[in-house]
Amino acid sequence: MRAVPTWIDKVHDRDKVEQCIYDLAFRPDGSQLIVAAGNRVLVYDTADGTLIQPLKGHKDTVYCVAYAKDGKRFASGSADKSIIIWTSKLEGILKYTHNDSIQCVSYNPVTHQLASCSSGDFGLWSPEQKSVSKHKVSSKITCCGWTNDGQYLALGMMNGVVSIRNKNGEEKVKIERPGGSSSPVWSIAWNPSKDEHNDILAVADWGQKLSFYQLSGKQIGKDRSLTFDPCCVSFFSKGEYMVLCGSDRQAALYTRDGVRLGSIAEQNAWVWTCRVKPDSNYVVVGCQDGTIAFFQLIFSTVHGLYKDRYAYRDSMTDVIVQHLITEQKVRIKCRELVKKIAIYRSRLAIQLPEKILIYELLSDDSADMHYRVKEKICRRFECNLLVVCSQHIILCQEKRLQCLSFTALRQREWLMESLIRYIKVIGGPAGREGLLVGLKNGAILKIFVDNPFPITLLKQNTSVRCLDMSSNRSRLAVVDEHNTCLVYDIHTRELLFQEPNANSVAWNTQCEDMLCFSGGGFLNIKACSFPVHQQKLQGFVVGYNGSRIFCLHVYSMAAVEVPQSAPMYQYLERRMFQQAYNIACLGVTDSDWRDLATEALEGLDFHTAKKAFIRIRDLRYLELISSIEERKKRGETDNQLFLADVFAYQGKFHEAAKLYRRSGQDGRALSMYTDLRMFDYAKDFLGSADPKDTKLLMKKQADWAKNSREPRAAAEMYLSAGEHLKAIQIIGEHGWVDMLIDVGRRLDKAERAALSRCAVFLQQLQQHGYAAELYSKMGDLRALLQLHVHATHWDEAFSLVEKHPQFRDDVYVPYAQWLAEHDRFEEAQRAFHKAGRQAEAVRVLEQLTHNAVVESRFSDASYYYWMLSMQCLDIAREDSEQKQEMLKKFHSFQHLAELYHVYHSVHRYMSEPFSSNMPEILFNISRFLFHNLSTHTPMGISKVDTLYALAKQSKLLGAYKVSRHAFEKLQSLKIPARYQDSVELSSLTVRSKPYRDNEDLIPMCYRCSTNNPLLNNQGNSCINCRQPFIFSASSYEVLPLVEFYLDQGISDEEAVSLIDLEVPRVEKNKSWQEMSSGESQCLKLEDGPDDPEDDPFTAKLSFEQGGSVFVPVRVSRAVLRSMSRRDVLIKRWPAPLSWQYYRSLLPDVSITMCPSCFQMFHSEDYELLVLQHSCCPFCRRPIDESC
Repeated sequence: MRAVPTWIDKVHDRDKVEQCIYDLAFRPDGSQLIVAAGNRVLVYDTADGTLIQPLKGHKDTVYCVAYAKDGKRFASGSADKSIIIWTSKLEGILKYTHNDSIQCVSYNPVTHQLASCSSGDFGLWSPEQKSVSKHKVSSKITCCGWTNDGQYLALGMMNGVVSIRNKNGEEKVKIERPGGSSSPVWSIAWNPSKDEHNDILAVADWGQKLSFYQLSGKQIGKDRSLTFDPCCVSFFSKGEYMVLCGSDRQAALYTRDGVRLGSIAEQNAWVWTCRVKPDSNYVVVGCQDGTIAFFQLIFSTVHGLYKDRYAYRDSMTDVIVQHLITEQKVRIKCRELVKKIAIYRSRLAIQLPEKILIYELLSDDSADMHYRVKEKICRRFECNLLVVCSQHIILCQEKRLQCLSFTALRQREWLMESLIRYIKVIGGPAGREGLLVGLKNGAILKIFVDNPFPITLLKQNTSVRCLDMSSNRSRLAVVDEHNTCLVYDIHTRELLFQEPNANSVAWNTQCEDMLCFSGGGFLNIKACSFPVHQQKLQGFVVGYNGSRIFCLHVYSMAAVEVPQSAPMYQYLERRMFQQAYNIACLGVTDSDWRDLATEALEGLDFHTAKKAFIRIRDLRYLELISSIEERKKRGETDNQLFLADVFAYQGKFHEAAKLYRRSGQDGRALSMYTDLRMFDYAKDFLGSADPKDTKLLMKKQADWAKNSREPRAAAEMYLSAGEHLKAIQIIGEHGWVDMLIDVGRRLDKAERAALSRCAVFLQQLQQHGYAAELYSKMGDLRALLQLHVHATHWDEAFSLVEKHPQFRDDVYVPYAQWLAEHDRFEEAQRAFHKAGRQAEAVRVLEQLTHNAVVESRFSDASYYYWMLSMQCLDIAREDSEQKQEMLKKFHSFQHLAELYHVYHSVHRYMSEPFSSNMPEILFNISRFLFHNLSTHTPMGISKVDTLYALAKQSKLLGAYKVSRHAFEKLQSLKIPARYQDSVELSSLTVRSKPYRDNEDLIPMCYRCSTNNPLLNNQGNSCINCRQPFIFSASSYEVLPLVEFYLDQGISDEEAVSLIDLEVPRVEKNKSWQEMSSGESQCLKLEDGPDDPEDDPFTAKLSFEQGGSVFVPVRVSRAVLRSMSRRDVLIKRWPAPLSWQYYRSLLPDVSITMCPSCFQMFHSEDYELLVLQHSCCPFCRRPIDESC
């Protein structure tokens, strides 16, 4: 950094007395400078220091001036206690006063409110208000300043206090300095940086301290000691630096953190004020002796470059290392002025005022950006240039080069014959690196750090400005003082060529024959001996790596991507394909790669062409090259044929056809034309050729018509060529039904593939009738059936199955699936059954049953269990291996069907407010259910509901003993909360009733005439003879039926024939006797003996009862002949079950049995239920079928 004086002026009054400059202010655009000098306000032109106009209005010394941020007005404050507001046209527009002399003024940067401070108070004025609001303070105000957002005003005071006020003048923060009144705060300034998250206040006091504070009053860092009394602090516009001046008679540059960087201006008197011109590097100072000095600060570039790493100085105290390829950056904070930087491989050297720091990379990774301190050389060095090597640093001072180790030991020194103008490390082993040195007298030397003797490479007549050596050390490029770039052969020292207008030069590190140089706003690239290629570029070239040129422009380094197109085309013009490829590898566009590949291919340089096409990933041309290479391996050597293939790929078809014909490959030319749909050219090429070729041409033309969206024409061409399948495919895809029908009818039935394809398309187009016609023509019955099934034309399918039963499964299975998908599960089950898919039928029924139970549809559950049982019976009849298992399931499902049928009434009684069943029926049902739930309770059936219904109906009918027992059983179960109170109350009230049951309710066994208790430990069997009771399936009363069994040897058919025999039957015991003979009947009333032998069946009942084991009633042929047909009910179970026979002991009681489910009913109940439901209430067989 150096300060260059721009202009200087000295202010005197009329008597030539020097006037102290107390304050300065720039107009926001920097064009004018306002100066407080004596009792006048002076306005200067900043460009050349011309005094524009002195402003008179104050009667005493002017202490302060300030310009508004909008540039419309400025203010001045004087010892005469007044403030004058001036316009930008230098006219005074307003004046107001304080009670004491004015010390400082400051404009709010946002609202343009003016703060004016005196010894005893401060005032706030804005153009919008008429009066000035004033606020008293306890100490003299010496300085003031607004925050960047204009919300707060900081006041520096004589007693060492900094008071921060809001826009209304109220104190928000008070900062008390340690020195107190002995260290008056003389200058404050807010950092204007927009990068800072907090407002930062710089405070300078006459305790010779510089401090920094946040808006909250919290100090940042420690106090920095000064060696003088500071008078003014001023920040640069962006806040990166600040200027401090005072009693040491100079203005100095500091970092924003307070690190001193150097002196700007040394004067002969105290420097009372200093200001930085907005958005520039100009500084102005005002002195006690009336001197106004205007300086330009020039910040020199301190940097170093090695390959793709660039290190440069930032903010004077930091070093930033930038990776030019990855754009990564790392900042190294030195907290002192950085004087020199050098970088080489993993080493980084930074020279500070009193030491040199040596850094190294943490790892060998080329992308690593983490540096650590390796060595510190704590000595002060004076040098012009600094170079670092792996183990040494090189200091250059005038003509002298010194080599120092990292421990500061001087190992070698070289004294040159002239001033050293340029030095560069050109690589080498660690500790033995070579240096390239250029001298003012034109000598160019090579020095090795381990060798005391320099090597003179060559000497020219002009001074060296810049140097670089090619990658293999064979050529040397020099830029001299006349801006001429000269290139030498190092070995012969011959001047190869020279180019004018160069200020820097660099060889390409990846290409020996290429260099670039900059100058005159242009970048020049030269390859080999070809002419120079130019393009615009600002700055200096400092490096050239591949396609990247590293350019330093002002203070920034940039990596510029430069396509190497121009030199590549220069090589292509001379058909130097390999050299062109090497240049292209440095970086060219895709179109350049394609041009290189095409030129090499046409030049039959397949190796280079292949590598170029790989770069642009052109698989088509790579396949061509690969096929040519394979053919060459097989011995083909016809370059004309290879070139013809190349031309064909490039679209030069006529040239390719000519070459094919010359090579005798007419077929290839024809294929090329037809593939390209150039049928006219193909016909011209063929002329009068073989008919096979003509037919092939027509077929290919049809293919083209298909692909070129002319499908109808293509279909017609295929039909003409006999390609029926292709024609049908096109017609079908486009849905042309009429053409499909026409083609199908014209086809012979032997062309099954074409007919089948045609039928499929008609089916897809919903033309099932025409599809059926084609299947019939083919005689494909299975396909015809599948067509009907797919179209859900079930009637046609069933009629076809009747004629061809072998296709039964093909219809009934999809029919059942279709029914299931449409929620017609019962029909689906029957269809599965018809199709012989018993497993699917059972699975559907089981799922239906489970769903019915879960959904509390117990009537449906009963019906589905009955259907399941019948299904199991069918399986047992058809499959002997599963017979026993299926019979077991049959009985289980029959039992469950009856239980759910019964529980349906109980559930309705418990869940609905009203019941249609009489109490006696509910009593019988719940008692029947209770007897069957003693061992196992099926899913969905509630024992609580059953017992509760039994208890309530028992109590209602007078069966108090049963009711009490039921309530006691309920107490051991978990009762729902809604029944709890009712159960407890009823169980108490029933105890007040007699402990007996109503005798009218007690059931009687019709076999042994024994009265059975209502709660029977034998369940639903007699306690005496163990004969199972037969219940009505509607009222569940005990029916007067006794089951009997046939003697061994009597078949079911014989038994029925014996029962049906018309033999005289006599009814005795003073009753009408019916006599039947032949076709006549007569009734006769007479008395007869009571001999039981007259009724053999009754005799069986009388003599074979009793005992703890049930003894069934077995009858002989004689007993069967004696029975009346109307007294016998037969359950005609299908095989493999046996029939069951029942004898009614009360013939007058009419009993009806459903012929489907074989459930017994009182005839009147059955008729009523059938009228209500139009079917059997148990098996749901329709009335017309059951009748």
